Amino acid sequence: MTEILASEADLVEGTLSSFENRVDDTTSAKRAPWQQSMKAAIRSSRQLLEYVGLVGSNVVSDAAEREFPVFAPLEYVARMRKGDPADPLLSQVLAVSNEFTDVGGVEDPVGDGSAEIVPGLLQKYQRRALLITSGACAIHCRYCFRRHFPYSDAPTGMRGWAKALEAIEADSSLDEIILSGGDPLSVSDHVLEQLIERLNSFSHLKRIRVHTRFPVVIPSRVCDELLNWVQRSRCAVYFVLHFNHVAEIDSNVIAGLKQLRQAGATLLNQSVLLRGVNDSFEAQRDLCLKLVDHHVLPYYLHQLDLVRGATHFEVTDAQAQSIIESLRKALPGYAVPQLVREIAGQPHKTPL
Repeated sequence: MTEILASEADLVEGTLSSFENRVDDTTSAKRAPWQQSMKAAIRSSRQLLEYVGLVGSNVVSDAAEREFPVFAPLEYVARMRKGDPADPLLSQVLAVSNEFTDVGGVEDPVGDGSAEIVPGLLQKYQRRALLITSGACAIHCRYCFRRHFPYSDAPTGMRGWAKALEAIEADSSLDEIILSGGDPLSVSDHVLEQLIERLNSFSHLKRIRVHTRFPVVIPSRVCDELLNWVQRSRCAVYFVLHFNHVAEIDSNVIAGLKQLRQAGATLLNQSVLLRGVNDSFEAQRDLCLKLVDHHVLPYYLHQLDLVRGATHFEVTDAQAQSIIESLRKALPGYAVPQLVREIAGQPHKTPL
């Protein structure tokens, strides 16, 4: 089984000192609230069902859970509707039997393996490269296209990223670096600050993009330490967030978004179109409007990456295109995301 770093209590990056010693090169006697949230997260489907009042449901799968562990922080679970087996937030994180009855799907649907330049550094497109900063996530989304990614082989920490940083420094054609994972905000701010400072020292870089679900799932991750390195960055900092449903946006999330904007970050959102979660005009309309009302621009609406174990979330292209057409009629252009699919080996996302 692929090592998912957030799935075990002693492997939550930035939470327990043994892992910090290995990854963050630092220890902390006092844990930040977001780190405590990671430590307290729900780690089984049955525990999750009990929390939302659905004990006795027979849809869960122990086999699916063994292959890809359940991990759901309580802040996110608290936004689920109690007693509703079709809740759109619950559906994103519950390990179900459909994961083993899916037809098709591959382990690397977007071609990460073939795009690796040096360990942990991927380049698929001109002018930008992606650094795998961590295998830990704020939450385990069952449709994750990297659910089979070999995170245990990926380098971590400033020493581990040395070769990747040397490659970035040597390539003057790059003007943007994407921090991804896992989730880059699972790394402590002490280490992220060092990484941002090093990237800022490369004069050819102009933008740093942070792909993260932490401000969505654990809003307390937007802390003073994070805001400080965002504010001090020479490079423009973009946060590409991952909201899939309007129910994910509560007052604490909104407060965090405001703080990120005030620190100088540009906020974008990319969603995945998921059957049974957000595959309707109404769900997409409500999400897009809520986002723009809080200064987050809808960026991409992704068709599902057909990763093994997640194809039951697939929505047809025809339905996806119908939803987008309805959004264009109902919303201003800046509130309508671009419908795309990622095809391995292509030089850009493919518009649909």
